[in-house]
Amino acid sequence: MTQGLLEKVRLPGAGVTIAADVGGPDDGTPVIMLHGIGQTRHSWGKAAARLASSGYRVTSFDLRGHGESDWSPDSVYGFERFMADLAAVQALQTRPAFLVGASMGGLTALLAVGEAEARAAGLVLVDIAPRMEQAGANHITSFMRGNAEGFASVEEAADAVAAYRPGRPRPRDPSGLLKNLRLGADGRYYWHWDPAIMQHRRTPEGWEKMLARFRAAASALTVPTALVRGGLSNVVSAEGADEFARLVPHAEIVTIDQADHMVAGDRNDRFADAVTAFLDRHAAA
Repeated sequence: MTQGLLEKVRLPGAGVTIAADVGGPDDGTPVIMLHGIGQTRHSWGKAAARLASSGYRVTSFDLRGHGESDWSPDSVYGFERFMADLAAVQALQTRPAFLVGASMGGLTALLAVGEAEARAAGLVLVDIAPRMEQAGANHITSFMRGNAEGFASVEEAADAVAAYRPGRPRPRDPSGLLKNLRLGADGRYYWHWDPAIMQHRRTPEGWEKMLARFRAAASALTVPTALVRGGLSNVVSAEGADEFARLVPHAEIVTIDQADHMVAGDRNDRFADAVTAFLDRHAAA
């Protein structure tokens, strides 16, 4: 395989088949990338290919229910299901991998490593931490629960994204959104994820229990760890980053200016710089 070229493959998950892009030298340090809720593996932009071209063996996969991966046959999702798929992907690696996870993918990786379920060489959390600002989290879930009727065109979907992110310019060519859309039998476009993912609603007590679980997992981390947050993020505030630093004293905290929760999408080059620098520092060890 040409170094840096990502090839689409199908991988075995935990009872489902996972779609992934794989690239980089076979003997390169393994890196597994997990996207956020409602996204696909394409959300990493050029960062995955850049890591592969830098000598890392990269696997970037669609979480179950997202993109081109299978949907759960029983319509059940949650961290245990995502962690089981991650474990299946990790089992294909010849040695422990670095995990790079954004948002929900980051929380999946955090629990997998912090609860000692996953062998990992290191962990990079992308704009996610045990302390999440409620307004930002609500903004994401509100967007995902909207537009259940789909869109008449890609342009209409682009309008919805522009309304969700009013501070960002609307792309002149919205065709890039096709990677995040599926065409239904009715001729309408729908987001490329299973609506059943958003059916479960946690009670306030359940949410507090989950946050405590995230904090416990973070406190248990011993592997090299970094938090890469967006300076404009409404999900991980400066206070949230400070709390993470107290929970994980050895963690590296990197703030990407002019990026919000969608760090890789907003400042892909700077994001890739930060992740590559972290990996280069720790991969040799």
